[in-house]
Amino acid sequence: MARRGGFPGGNMNNMMKQVQKMQKEMQKTQEAIEEKEFSSTSGGGVVEAVVNGKREVVKISIDEDVIDPDDKEMLEDMIVAAINDAMDKAKSFSESEMGKLTGNMNIPGLF
Repeated sequence: MARRGGFPGGNMNNMMKQVQKMQKEMQKTQEAIEEKEFSSTSGGGVVEAVVNGKREVVKISIDEDVIDPDDKEMLEDMIVAAINDAMDKAKSFSESEMGKLTGNMNIPGLF
């Protein structure tokens, strides 16, 4: 007689242990990602932005030679470009690292 109501593919307890192990690995990986820093430059290196894995800006460096009160817009654009690129690097790294754990499944709210 066939089993009814059983869990397909095996033991439910083993599956729960695997899920718990994966959750711990994901938490550990997320913590490591949050501690990592990502930097990017713009304007040929005259502006540098550094963000962390939480996607928070932690540092902005501006070469004094590029500070021109008459061309404030160019400096602002270089700052925005450097920040956006550093944020993209942080996001890509996070997705890549977490994807290794999830088999690249798209899990909403994870990244």
